[in-house]
Amino acid sequence: MPYTPIVATLGYVLSPDRSEVLMIHRNARLDDQHLGKYNGLGGKMEPGEDIATCMQREILEEAGISCESMQLRGTLNWPGFGKHGEDWLGFIFAIDRYSGTPFMSNPEGTLEWVALERLLTLPMWEGDRHFLPLVFDADPRPFHGVMPYKDGRMQSWSYSRL
Repeated sequence: MPYTPIVATLGYVLSPDRSEVLMIHRNARLDDQHLGKYNGLGGKMEPGEDIATCMQREILEEAGISCESMQLRGTLNWPGFGKHGEDWLGFIFAIDRYSGTPFMSNPEGTLEWVALERLLTLPMWEGDRHFLPLVFDADPRPFHGVMPYKDGRMQSWSYSRL
């Protein structure tokens, strides 16, 4: 059976002093698979887009700001992550310069600036605690991870850096 994941982006917008990150608290829709959790911003790639354009579009749609500088920090393969067991392939970005003023909220929830030192204390997917340190560390090499899920739970985690 061919591997046909949903391709998506996930971005972490840093404050100008790099001490905080813009997160969405998914608290707006009762039917949301992510309800109550904090996430980065992003979403599915559209036909005809490259992955960088997708990230820029998603940040503009979800936060109302324009990316001026961003780095690909890694890729993540999430087999079985979707609500119905769909596979996801994510491109993870750090956005370190933007223009505009971020929205206070969007249809998925409240946007909040969170101190980097507090990030891992927030309610989030258990798997996020494994890859988030790699997004913000000083190693310039992108990470490439795989994190299988089954019935909404992370089964394992591994990654490489080249």
